[in-house]
Amino acid sequence: MRKLWLMTAGLGAAMVVGAAGLTPPAAQEVERQVPHNRQDVLLSYAPVVERVAPAVVNIYTRKQVAARESTMAQMFREFFGQDIPQRRRQRVLSSLGSGVIVRPDGVIVTNNHVVADADEITVALSDRREFDAEVVVADERTDLAVLRIDTDGEKLPTLAFADSETAMVGDIVLAIGNPFGLNQTVTSGIVSATARTRVGITDLNFFIQTDAAINPGNSGGALVDLQGRLLGVNSAIYSRSGQSAGIGFAVPANMVEAVVRAALNEGEVVRPWIGVATQPVTRTLAASLGLDRPGGVLIDRLYPKGPADRAGLRPGDVILAVNGREVLDESALTFRVATTRPGSAAAVTILRDGRTRDIAVDVALPPERPKRDLTALDGRHPFQGVEVGNLSPRFNDELGLDPFAEGVVVVAVERRSPAGRLRWLRKGDIIRGVDGTKVDDVAELERLLDDTGSPFNYRIERDGQVADCVIADRGRRFGCQRVR
Repeated sequence: MRKLWLMTAGLGAAMVVGAAGLTPPAAQEVERQVPHNRQDVLLSYAPVVERVAPAVVNIYTRKQVAARESTMAQMFREFFGQDIPQRRRQRVLSSLGSGVIVRPDGVIVTNNHVVADADEITVALSDRREFDAEVVVADERTDLAVLRIDTDGEKLPTLAFADSETAMVGDIVLAIGNPFGLNQTVTSGIVSATARTRVGITDLNFFIQTDAAINPGNSGGALVDLQGRLLGVNSAIYSRSGQSAGIGFAVPANMVEAVVRAALNEGEVVRPWIGVATQPVTRTLAASLGLDRPGGVLIDRLYPKGPADRAGLRPGDVILAVNGREVLDESALTFRVATTRPGSAAAVTILRDGRTRDIAVDVALPPERPKRDLTALDGRHPFQGVEVGNLSPRFNDELGLDPFAEGVVVVAVERRSPAGRLRWLRKGDIIRGVDGTKVDDVAELERLLDDTGSPFNYRIERDGQVADCVIADRGRRFGCQRVR
């Protein structure tokens, strides 16, 4: 059975990118040729590597964790009693990964899993100088994180972004990193697949697949084309053993650029949207729509007065492409929109009534209406110690929920609170009602909780299922019954 490995262990490398800013150079058409003679076969990648190598750096992370008690210490405590003082021991976990400096003033992008929960982050340049780094933004959904180092005004060597949409299966690529602590290592291969979805690495599944050898330590390293431009950030491999099996995945450069742009401009990663809820076009559905093969996504719902609604899209339309790029499934639509600059118009190709047409849709950031109003509930009621917030398209995107979901969501539950100990609520639950009254927002929930008694009745939605729950006898009896 094959397993997906996020490359978190071992030394890695970081790539310096984007000398003049975040706007990629105009896409250049490159004539692709096979070798014609022996002289062509003897050509070398050395000039590309020489140009790229000065921009490669390493990322070191450290974090403190509680050391597990030895079996002998456990037996000693059990024999002599629990009152014997326990010494809290800490141990330091060190790991090394990769990243990409996207601005010459020290802005770096890497995999989120490389720096997640780290107490210290150090970036080492190719000349062995080291800098402390801070996290600007960490985005688990794309497995990308943006870091910053203080270069004291020094300009770092950089690479340009490639337009990852121009990558073709069969293109030669180089993976640059530091696998197994072997310092700067270069491997070559080809693009095995583009627009690879259904990988299961992140919520936003859309990757470049390559057979260039990628091993632990390459995580966050650079996948470059033969023009020496960053094509993607290496993130994961499929392997039985955790070592390269010739199937690696890289986050496309266009998504990397979008995350960096959002981090620097908004201070947070907010993905653009057009306000549609969709479903995939199956073979049966494609036949009924007059399509010769499955592909595209069918619009189910439109967000009222959202970008798609204002542009004239309708439920029942099939989105086939965005800006001329084919949309095969929902992940592809999410990627195409998320990598479009907010405020710009996207050409959305749709199928309606058996005919295709292009409609200009103004891509925007999802609204936060109502405001999330994060509130820690307090008082003499069963929800004491629960933190809640109002759902909105923007907040829903952060939580990975249905963008059209409304109501009050549980953001956190204190472990020692009644709701935490007895599992009356869990993170992600949507509170639909209290004592038979519908809950629309946090303010209304607080008012209803002030007037509750025993037994306490409430309705929640969990994992798409709605249930009515009752807490009685001061919490000694609790039960839920599924409604739908």
